[in-house]
Amino acid sequence: MQHGAPPPGEPVVVGEDVWKIYGRGDTEVRALAGISLSIRRGEVVAVMGPSGCGKTTFLNCFSGLDDISRGRIEIEGVELQGLPDRRKSEFRARRMGFVFQSYNLLPVLSAAENVELPLLISGTPARDARARALEILEELGLGERTGFRPAELSGGQQQRVSLARALVANPAIVWADEPTGNLDAEGTNEVIALLRDLNRRFRQTMVVVTHNPDVAAACDRTLKMHDGRLVT
Repeated sequence: MQHGAPPPGEPVVVGEDVWKIYGRGDTEVRALAGISLSIRRGEVVAVMGPSGCGKTTFLNCFSGLDDISRGRIEIEGVELQGLPDRRKSEFRARRMGFVFQSYNLLPVLSAAENVELPLLISGTPARDARARALEILEELGLGERTGFRPAELSGGQQQRVSLARALVANPAIVWADEPTGNLDAEGTNEVIALLRDLNRRFRQTMVVVTHNPDVAAACDRTLKMHDGRLVT
């Protein structure tokens, strides 16, 4: 992201010879085939490639949502494969944020209630969780929408709430899966500008799976995938 962002720092994500294989024998599918990479603190990295190339599998495996078949993945020096499921879930909740194409907001909750939810789940006192949720929503330009439910917000505003929820716990990294996929041109530009701003102000590390070349152009670099591999 060449928009006044600070230089990247120490590695946040390290992957060594990462494989994800489904099935066996004649039905074996190599969804990830020997991926090695490093993503440094403060980097915003796009992941692009044709449908079925393994982009979402990459996100799921490197974030610990799915197990890998072999290899090694470290997040902030913590090897995910060595963690029991409960500790892995706790680590993910404390150190990672997630943004999805479909926003994944709970329709019966207000913007503030959606954003504070990860903090409440991790044991943050309710008053502190609400204060932090209101603070991050204000920072993302939604200070006057904190009591609105998702159906009362535009697509771009809903994605801002989703980003606020991902950022509320000050994660080491945010994983975003097609964050502009459901947005029109205006909403897409809004989210791109927000990603640039978050990186510049907070040195937020992000990995963004996208089909959109405009989104990729806003990132520091682009990882291109084909048939489960990184290609140049």
